[in-house]
Amino acid sequence: MGSISSGKPHVVCVPFPAQGHINPMLKLAKLLHIRGFHVTLVLTEFNYRRLVRACGPKAVEGLSDFQFATIPDGLPPSDDDATQDIPSLCASTSTTCLEPFRRLLADLNIRSPRVSCIVSDGAMSFTLDAARELDIPEVLFLTTSACGYLAYNYYRHLIDRGIIPLKDAADASNGFLETEVDWIPGLAKGIRLKDLPSFSRTTDPNDIMLNFTVRETERASMGTAIVLNSFESLERSAIEALHKFLPPILPIGPLSLQTRLAIPCDSPLAIFNSSLWKEDSTCIDWLRDRKPASVVYVNFGSITVMTNEQLAEFAWGLATSGFDFLWVLRPDLVTGESAVLPPEFVEETKGRGLMASWCAQEEVLMHPAVGVFLTHSGWNSTIESLSGGVPMVCWPFFAEQQTNCRYACTEWGVGLEIDNNVRRDEVKELIKEMMVGKKGMRMRNKATEWKQEALKAAAMGGTSVVNLDKMVNVLLSGRKG
Repeated sequence: MGSISSGKPHVVCVPFPAQGHINPMLKLAKLLHIRGFHVTLVLTEFNYRRLVRACGPKAVEGLSDFQFATIPDGLPPSDDDATQDIPSLCASTSTTCLEPFRRLLADLNIRSPRVSCIVSDGAMSFTLDAARELDIPEVLFLTTSACGYLAYNYYRHLIDRGIIPLKDAADASNGFLETEVDWIPGLAKGIRLKDLPSFSRTTDPNDIMLNFTVRETERASMGTAIVLNSFESLERSAIEALHKFLPPILPIGPLSLQTRLAIPCDSPLAIFNSSLWKEDSTCIDWLRDRKPASVVYVNFGSITVMTNEQLAEFAWGLATSGFDFLWVLRPDLVTGESAVLPPEFVEETKGRGLMASWCAQEEVLMHPAVGVFLTHSGWNSTIESLSGGVPMVCWPFFAEQQTNCRYACTEWGVGLEIDNNVRRDEVKELIKEMMVGKKGMRMRNKATEWKQEALKAAAMGGTSVVNLDKMVNVLLSGRKG
């Protein structure tokens, strides 16, 4: 039996199996669909089940030309409602997923229009082998910032120079990480070792994340093109530096704005949601009753974990700042135990704080009531904050969040950093500065400027829309007939 022909090109989209990677991939898949592609979005079985639990079966029903498919992630079966261990996931996907992915492509070629191209997360490079075998183009989608990805590409140089792995665990705290890295073309001046993605801070030459990152970045040159959820005027020097040693780099972000502008609310695509936690719909209603720029929005993303002591410091910093706040407290936010807020804190903030387990973040950051975002500096959160014109108080956790934080604070002029060893007084002071201080006013104005730049890039004729059309041409380049 031959494959079904619909006359449409068929793109298979493969996100890395974590919330912050699935969200932008679904947006990109929707944008490709409205440009005439038959779309298959591939989730791991674990995340497919979580998505159904969080959003209901309609979320994965699909359309006749937009379908969901699954492959195993290679980890032991689990129904936990939590992000999986990232190093285990990286080790497993890179070594076990190619064969099931090959089988899926063979199956799709029988029962769907023939697969003509692949869009894969830059951290799922095993898909490149399958694309080569089928002789079809593959575009790699990087869900990091350009500056963060540029830094990852120099891990090999850091190893060759003997800088990483660190010689001694003490190097992480004795001032060594303050060393400037002035030899990476395209990175901002004054970048220090501590501003590079955190996987470099290991003493173990066999560290899973260090080696995984080196491998995935070195394989990126096998892609036909590379797209980024960023825009040219935001990260010009890093993008230009990446151009010099990688396939064509196409910044197509912010994807949150592109999808908002291109896909109407009543489109059948609008029902597809990628949230792996059930969203609390009361957040937006609560914000409607608040004055403009009066609310501190707090969300540390889908992976960050902290201790109950750190949680208490953030809580009292928020309480004593005196501002209204919306705080997203994931069920798995505290390491190995339940998040417990001091009862006195709950009493102290009654009437001016709302705690939610998860929310529709883009809507929140677009809401005029939000004045500042207390964030972990994940890339989705950073670019969504810029798109909403909201300045940030940053507490980076891992990966390239340290790099994003540095850029937000020193290059883009929209951020203030909380010390890793979080203290309530510092949290209070930074929130107050951002909400009512002079420096904060400058940063709020700068955030508004970046919002306009982001809108310009994502609007018809903008650089990101033009680059998305170039991406479409790349995906169609291998199509016969």
